[in-house]
Amino acid sequence: MTSIWNLLFKRQPQRQFVRLDAQGLCQAFKRCEQAPSGSGWVEVGEIRLHWLNRALPANARVSPHARLKRVHSALAA
Repeated sequence: MTSIWNLLFKRQPQRQFVRLDAQGLCQAFKRCEQAPSGSGWVEVGEIRLHWLNRALPANARVSPHARLKRVHSALAA
């Protein structure tokens, strides 16, 4: 029965965000459909708990171009 509801009420895919402080250290994680309001939030491809209080790896960030490509492919399906 839940699959019928999923077909009727499609949700946007969840995105992962990390909040960085002024020194670039990871302070918080958030998973939501839209970008969080406020400063310091950056989108990442995945959340890793060992990033807390550490610098975010350079390859963790999602580039805006890659995100747009995912959105367009999802719309085409």
